Amino acid sequence: MSGDGPVKGMPEAASGDAAAGAGTPAEAGAGVRTEVRADGVALVTLDRPARHNAIDLATAAELTAVWRRFRFDDGVRAVVLTGAGERAFCTGIDRSAGVPQPGSPYSLDDPLRTVGPKSCDLWKPVVAAVGGMACGGAFYLLGEAEFVVAAENATFFDPHTTYGMVSAYEAIHMAQRMPFGEAARLALMGTAERLSARRAYEIGLVSELTAPGGAVDAALRAAAAIAACPPEAVQGTVRALWAAKEATLERALSLAPHLISLGSLPPERQARLFAARERGHRLR
Repeated sequence: MSGDGPVKGMPEAASGDAAAGAGTPAEAGAGVRTEVRADGVALVTLDRPARHNAIDLATAAELTAVWRRFRFDDGVRAVVLTGAGERAFCTGIDRSAGVPQPGSPYSLDDPLRTVGPKSCDLWKPVVAAVGGMACGGAFYLLGEAEFVVAAENATFFDPHTTYGMVSAYEAIHMAQRMPFGEAARLALMGTAERLSARRAYEIGLVSELTAPGGAVDAALRAAAAIAACPPEAVQGTVRALWAAKEATLERALSLAPHLISLGSLPPERQARLFAARERGHRLR
């Protein structure tokens, strides 16, 4: 389970061009804005910039509802997912969100388990547009996108181990998206190191780099090109790509609750580590 929240960093806001194209008027609900454009691309924006787009329980429920709604909306043929504001794409679960958990790993209820599109059976392509920080629980979202476009000011890191928590779901998702050694380093270094957008591009986590502020427009262009193709062929291709990964992924995810229960410190010790955290980090 993610245990992150607002931390300091520098991302991008969605540009004015991101809303180009007449389509369905933008809708907002529980920290998520959606707009379906005339070209068949839906723009989904995490809209909690004051909290670095951290996900509380209401936002998690709204994301789940959005993906399930898009699944049956023929007007949506591709999706771009981004974060509002100038500092973060997403910083995982909001630490102010109360998530009571049972003692048994068999009953562990991860609040972010269904915030990603694939966990909601959405097989329409999703392009993530990242500027600024993407950390911790953000990897639930990045791990279920088809590909990632990032601005040069984007950074990626996972704070779990620093605060005495197991990085399970996040590490599993990232091990599917980058070389094992890079995923291990990201998961184990905690807040001591951040992965730069350039390095993320070099190792394959990011498929395209843009100038600061340009990720959303680049992602919209790519998504529009995909949306112009026959949807049956696109969704079949998406499903085939994920079928190649799913057997390993499902087995790993089934172990995650047990690993979290075994390795995570009690909440009060996590809170002390979070309160005493150091702000410095190395950019790689």
